[in-house]
Amino acid sequence: MGNTLLLKNADILSASGTVTPANISITDTVITEIGECDGFRADKIIDCTDKLAIPGLINAHTHAAMTLFRSYADDMLLMDWLENKIWPAEANLTAEDIYYGSLLAIAEMIKTGTTTFADMYFEMPHVAQAVSESGIRAVLSRGMAGVSPNAEQALTESESFFRQYHNAADGRITVMLGPHAPYTCPPEYLKRVVGLAQRLGAEIHIHLSETAGEVENCIQQYGQSPIALMADLGLFECGTLAAHCVHVSPEDIHIMQQKQVRVAHNPGSNMKLASGIAPVSQMLKAGICVGLGTDGAASNNNLDMLEELRLAALLHKVNLQDPLVIPAKEACRMATHYGARALGLEKTTGVIAPGYKADIVLLDMKAPHWYPRHDQVSLLTYSASSGDVHTVIVNGKILLDNRTLTTIDEERLVHEAHHRSMRLTGKSLLQ
Repeated sequence: MGNTLLLKNADILSASGTVTPANISITDTVITEIGECDGFRADKIIDCTDKLAIPGLINAHTHAAMTLFRSYADDMLLMDWLENKIWPAEANLTAEDIYYGSLLAIAEMIKTGTTTFADMYFEMPHVAQAVSESGIRAVLSRGMAGVSPNAEQALTESESFFRQYHNAADGRITVMLGPHAPYTCPPEYLKRVVGLAQRLGAEIHIHLSETAGEVENCIQQYGQSPIALMADLGLFECGTLAAHCVHVSPEDIHIMQQKQVRVAHNPGSNMKLASGIAPVSQMLKAGICVGLGTDGAASNNNLDMLEELRLAALLHKVNLQDPLVIPAKEACRMATHYGARALGLEKTTGVIAPGYKADIVLLDMKAPHWYPRHDQVSLLTYSASSGDVHTVIVNGKILLDNRTLTTIDEERLVHEAHHRSMRLTGKSLLQ
């Protein structure tokens, strides 16, 4: 028998949305039993009395290293924000900056209950290094822009990154291809990305229909929406994780349903950048898989998936005045099981069940906002906070123990990240 862990007396959130008291036994990286677990001999036992055990939260869309630009350029529209603030600052990034920015994001995600994230950026071997060292699970994509001077280099680096890192770090790293968006990747370039994806057997992570302006420009330039254009280019045949999908028509939703496009919905970022509110209820009713993401910390200011979970549930009630559109149970599935499906990891993580990887978060329910306990799923959705995250387990390894990171030197990390951000944005450390 390998390394063993027993979680005793936990209240466990199931895939059906019910909460049941039981024990959880873990051997090496895998959940082996849920129930009494009689006779299981554990190397370590965690008393989970007054703790809710949930599948690790899954952040389906991030730009992790952009934590370095948190609070640097706020209250701007997307294209103004990108063109006049973010892209010029990114031009100064070094590979080591990206490592520390990614590690800062990972530390934040672990401390707020995220066990898996999907990332699109550049210098991805350094992101993979941060993932490997921290113990988190990740789906990584080297971002590509066909209009940039390094468009060819991006294709070459993407292939090399896939061949070197797909299924690396004990299987915790999955690699996708990451064409940024139709407005930065012309059709001929996207055809080459599709060809590379087919040759590698890789899936694709892309931004689609984030703003009304993006959709209008695409229709003017190509005579069709970004969703229809991607379908015609064959991009959806590769398996696609589409970030945002805020401005999609009924015709677009039909295409997405037919092509089994999976969506990463980012309510916090879409609100802050004034991009709009995605028609999530229509997508869900069409059978489209919708997970939740935070986008980068520069656009959302935090990577807290519990907050994103609450926003998803509340935002669509306000938007459609229908409290049944995304009830608490459905919002929780979006943050866990649906997120795993969106990332192509539905057979690996996203639920607490025997045979799945031991990616589990324990939330402390002793605070006043967990009372009275009529419905723990409702409390998780509408009351829980990141401060309740007590223990985080990924691949059977404890990454957060009683709110303390076990694989990351937090003090050194925040020092490095702050100094690097000040350099990148041209600010004095005395400010």
